[in-house]
Amino acid sequence: MVATWILKELNRILEKARFRKLNSTYYEDLERLHTILVPPGLRVLEIGSGLGDLLASVKPGFGMGIEADSELCEASKLRFPDLNFINQDLGTVTPESLGVIEPFDIIVLSNALNYIEDVQRLLAGLGSFCHPRTRLVLSFHNWLWQPILKAAETIGQRQAQPPESWLSPTDMANLLDLAGWEVLKQGRRCLLPRRVPGLTTIANRWLSQLPLLEHLGVTNWMVARPISVAANRPSVSVIIPARNEAGNIESAIRRIPEIGKFTEVIFVEGHSSDSTWEQIQRVCHEYTGPLRLSCFQQSGKGKANAVWLGFEKATADILMILDADLTVKPEDLPRFYEALASGRGEFVNGCRLVYPRSHKAMPQLNTAANRFFAGAFSWLLRQPMKDTLCGTKVLWKTDYNAIKAGQAYFGDFDPFGDFDLLFGAAKLNLKIVEVPIRYQERTYGASNIAHFREGLVLAAMCLYAAKKLRFLP
Repeated sequence: MVATWILKELNRILEKARFRKLNSTYYEDLERLHTILVPPGLRVLEIGSGLGDLLASVKPGFGMGIEADSELCEASKLRFPDLNFINQDLGTVTPESLGVIEPFDIIVLSNALNYIEDVQRLLAGLGSFCHPRTRLVLSFHNWLWQPILKAAETIGQRQAQPPESWLSPTDMANLLDLAGWEVLKQGRRCLLPRRVPGLTTIANRWLSQLPLLEHLGVTNWMVARPISVAANRPSVSVIIPARNEAGNIESAIRRIPEIGKFTEVIFVEGHSSDSTWEQIQRVCHEYTGPLRLSCFQQSGKGKANAVWLGFEKATADILMILDADLTVKPEDLPRFYEALASGRGEFVNGCRLVYPRSHKAMPQLNTAANRFFAGAFSWLLRQPMKDTLCGTKVLWKTDYNAIKAGQAYFGDFDPFGDFDLLFGAAKLNLKIVEVPIRYQERTYGASNIAHFREGLVLAAMCLYAAKKLRFLP
């Protein structure tokens, strides 16, 4: 009897492995998706880990898989001895039952939700595994595919499934909201879950992300975060990159308010042809107010190089960029601070396109270009944005460190710095929010922007980012 039971269980595991191999195109696409959504080296918990392949594919620093099937759990332990697998009912997991103390950075629920008895209860319970920056990554089948998937079961091309819940993206967004989670972004992918030579790669990488066709992908996915609470009063570093802005330096210091626990202002001067550096040195030397001032000269070129230098020198919790032309009012900086410190956003971007502005502040051609790139970036980042080109951006220094560490994924060719930050924030699944501001005309100097040349650079960056964020390899 024991031998018969062992043989039966072994055959069941081999059958699951056979179906996985039969549908390898689908599972490989699912793993590629998760390697984009889940940075390597983090603490990852997967609910419903199966044979462990997906958990292993994201290369966690510490990985734990929860699997209700005891035999699959044992097989996972043999296949991936460096990971941790626990046999437990998926709907009743708690930190105590798993024996874990530290929270997880990522929680993965892939194709398990349709079989959970009480999805809301499970999602609410996952809060006990989280810290404020934990991300929940969900994937589940597009219900449009249900007739095809059931037909595949009937003809032996898919493993037979228990009764499944009908979960649409709208249903999941509602359940997440009820359970204390906020959806950051979502999408669909995988038009062809089977290998068709010469067609599958084109369909799954390129066609699946086009308007209308993207609604037909077999995989629905979402990224959510726990709804945040207000933080304590963090400190602030205001980075001011300045080139040929001598007439604005003293005004900037006079107008920047005290923010947070303390406020430091870091000037980074970049190869000016006027007296900008002398003015910065004079202001820093003569200043006696509450702000902490420091100044540096960049050795490289471009705003991005100046911003990175300022960020590296910063000592505060929150990093802010304020352009030295003062077209964004320094008096508005507390709005950005409140949006970030309260937890309403994790990357805060200024928006110049809500309130009226003069043609001198932003000519019509510039406005049109801003609107175009905002639409392109909303599609690329899967988060709505109205103005990507505003120079004022605010983020936590810990997130900047993570963005800098992962910069190689997008390459180092952004001369502005804005898009390194935006792309990096999207890659880290940060919640991007916009703060509307009233955009001002310059009162000194002229713009350093070469609009046509830099517009071509922006277009090239959008195409490159599309391959990295939308049309995944």
